[in-house]
Amino acid sequence: MDLDEHTHKFRFLIRDRDAKFSAAFDAVFTAAGIETIKIPPRSPKANAYAERWVRTVRAECLDWVLVWNRRHLHHMLTAFLDHYNSARPHQGRNQLPPNTDHAPAALLDLAGTRVQRRTILGGLINEYSPAA
Repeated sequence: MDLDEHTHKFRFLIRDRDAKFSAAFDAVFTAAGIETIKIPPRSPKANAYAERWVRTVRAECLDWVLVWNRRHLHHMLTAFLDHYNSARPHQGRNQLPPNTDHAPAALLDLAGTRVQRRTILGGLINEYSPAA
């Protein structure tokens, strides 16, 4: 994946003040027309959404898998992102995933209902739904 293919999607890069981000790092994004914004010093809540996402993807996905190469990592993150946005419940949204605006219909007859399991990431995550 090349940055040039995706520069039209981004306007800003918000990053912390870690020493690993050199002037050359910022220059790459500036040359692509993306403005680099550093979060204020000693303000851990300024980057809270990104930090929470990193913690979630590591705890629920990457800490359980040995990643072989970049292609494998891309596949893992794409599958997890799809699960995260379309099936994983979020407390801040009353247990609804981000890509859903309504709760699924409640099952009234649990004894006669068959459940279908769909494995994600080779069985690392399982999604359950009523079978058709």
